[in-house]
Amino acid sequence: MESEQSRPPGTYRRLLAFARHGKCSIRDIKKGPVVDKTEMAKVERYLRQSFANHSIRVVGRPKKTDSAEVYIGEEFVGVLFVDDEDGDRSYNFTMAILDTDLED
Repeated sequence: MESEQSRPPGTYRRLLAFARHGKCSIRDIKKGPVVDKTEMAKVERYLRQSFANHSIRVVGRPKKTDSAEVYIGEEFVGVLFVDDEDGDRSYNFTMAILDTDLED
């Protein structure tokens, strides 16, 4: 019997169980957590309210399912990553600010 320490964290462990029963593939597990459209809409609503800006959009990435792109209007401003470690789902927003963006 394996010890608690040797077992993968919660969600990963559940995905492994699904893979063993043919409900998903190991390839799906390696991709990491998935951000679905419902979650993107919730985070978009949160960002719009937090920054009082209704032109913020959260859009799925074409080749990645573990993150989404964040735009203000048509301008790309950052990437939203999902963190599903230990069963506590959270979101990390990463925004790079270039020195040229700071020029007057």
